[in-house]
Amino acid sequence: MNNKVYSYRKKARMTQEALAKALGVTRQTIISIEQGRYVASLPLALKMAKVFNVHVEDLFYLEENE
Repeated sequence: MNNKVYSYRKKARMTQEALAKALGVTRQTIISIEQGRYVASLPLALKMAKVFNVHVEDLFYLEENE
């Protein structure tokens, strides 16, 4: 699963720390999600979408071969 968390975070001018605090997770979690090493749970993905005021599908997506 791929994501656009980094680009939405940058567009919102948020630091990893600020996003982590808004979501109630650690900065390490945000780093792992942005680097694709960790797939966010559905509740976390929904919270992220709410923070950025977008649909979950705008943040997370599957490639054709996945």
